[in-house]
Amino acid sequence: MTDASPSVTLRPATERDADFLADILLEAFNWTGEARFTREQLLADPRSAQYVAGWPGPDDFGVIAEDPTTGERIGACWARPLPPDNPGYGYVAPDVPELTLGVLPAHRRRGVGRALLDAVVAAARERGLARLSLSVEDGNGVAALYRSRGFVPVGRDGDADTMALDLKS
Repeated sequence: MTDASPSVTLRPATERDADFLADILLEAFNWTGEARFTREQLLADPRSAQYVAGWPGPDDFGVIAEDPTTGERIGACWARPLPPDNPGYGYVAPDVPELTLGVLPAHRRRGVGRALLDAVVAAARERGLARLSLSVEDGNGVAALYRSRGFVPVGRDGDADTMALDLKS
């Protein structure tokens, strides 16, 4: 992958990014800016830890955003299928990978999330997947990005929408 814009470089997520994905998972869970969860809490909870545990699995794929000047990792988006006996927050079906997206606070609102999301959606299409899903809590402004890219609500889990994107249309 190459430059997505003048301000970010994208590359495939690899095994060496596993710890960074856990950091981004924490950012995604703490999207309000408050420290609602610690990294240790997320990784100790099987429902949240499964988004990063054993990364990458055979059907996992994702993208890392880097600052092109410093090489610093500034965001990530990845997708992985989750099992029906341990569904994620945005679970739809075992053949529908669930997407996670996060950008470090200092780099938000600059198009990084959009570039990451578009790259993972393109990768899902290249893999021949039919759909992607995700979960977004009420009040999280990133929901507008998801809607703008075609994700639609397909269910609720507590105070969050489960959204899906049909990749075949």
